Amino acid sequence: MGYKVAIAGATGNVGRELLNILAEREFPADEVIPLASRRSQGVEVSYGDQTLKVKALENYDFSDTDFCLMSAGSAVSKEWSPKIGAQGCIVVDNSSCWRYDAEVPLIVPEVNAHVLDEYMAQNDRRNIIANPNCSTAQLVVALKPLHDHAKIKRVVISTYQSVSGAGRDAMDELWEQTRAIFVNDPKEPKHFTKQIAFNVIPHIDDFMEDGSTKEEWKMVAETKKILDPKIKLTATAARVPVFVGHSEAVNIEFDNPISADEARKVLREAPGCLVVDKHEDGGYVTPVECVGDFATFISRIREDITVENGLNIWIVSDNLRKGAALNTVQIAEVLVNHGLIKKAA
Repeated sequence: MGYKVAIAGATGNVGRELLNILAEREFPADEVIPLASRRSQGVEVSYGDQTLKVKALENYDFSDTDFCLMSAGSAVSKEWSPKIGAQGCIVVDNSSCWRYDAEVPLIVPEVNAHVLDEYMAQNDRRNIIANPNCSTAQLVVALKPLHDHAKIKRVVISTYQSVSGAGRDAMDELWEQTRAIFVNDPKEPKHFTKQIAFNVIPHIDDFMEDGSTKEEWKMVAETKKILDPKIKLTATAARVPVFVGHSEAVNIEFDNPISADEARKVLREAPGCLVVDKHEDGGYVTPVECVGDFATFISRIREDITVENGLNIWIVSDNLRKGAALNTVQIAEVLVNHGLIKKAA
């Protein structure tokens, strides 16, 4: 007998991807309920070969539901996740709302799935599990096996993040501006601070007092919480005119020696990682190739001779999948496969 799964925010980019991935991975769900705000009630969404009608989140009773996969934004999650969790339903939340709460686990299954065993054993748990930022998720999948092998000391990262990470309106803006440039129409920015078409914007989320952006701060805080609080990390996050797929150039310093060949071997054997690293034209992965794939791709693995025990790597992943929807479903799979969840009545 399968589980009852609700998708909150089912009409958004990540919500629709959640429905796709649940079907693709044949998650053991007897019933899937798409939820959104009242204005989206009755909208049709696809789940495998089925067409489902969206219901209103405000009117839904979660008492007989096992999972709520929440992709409706921080404000909605802040209001609804505690209410849903209090009814015994496990909330896996994609927003930033709960990531930094000490009582809520922040999970990437390939990295720290063991935390779920500890969390689910608590009698007073809040039944909320947080999904990390999309750029963090793919980063820690690659860092974890390297950290286990040679112990990471410091990471310097530059991200090249696609517009889908900012939602459907941002994707529309890239399309509209690109078209406008070719037909000589006005191309005023709406969602972004500057023109995004044929440009790079070194600014994601709000600026903080130290000059960093909140996106960069998230990567630091989340990597420490998920992987190791002792790791030092500094980031520069940029938005690029790519529809789907985040890329990251990562420089890593280790406590212990590690060669590029060792790193390739370690990463090839690591869960969730796919190494494509040929020293030839096209022997690496770009965002175009990663779209629709589950893997975190790693290329351009090479030693950094300017520091002791240093490596450079290039990481690419579909941010709507591993960065959001896939990781969410994987968390639910861990709970099921480890026997950590009892079916609701």
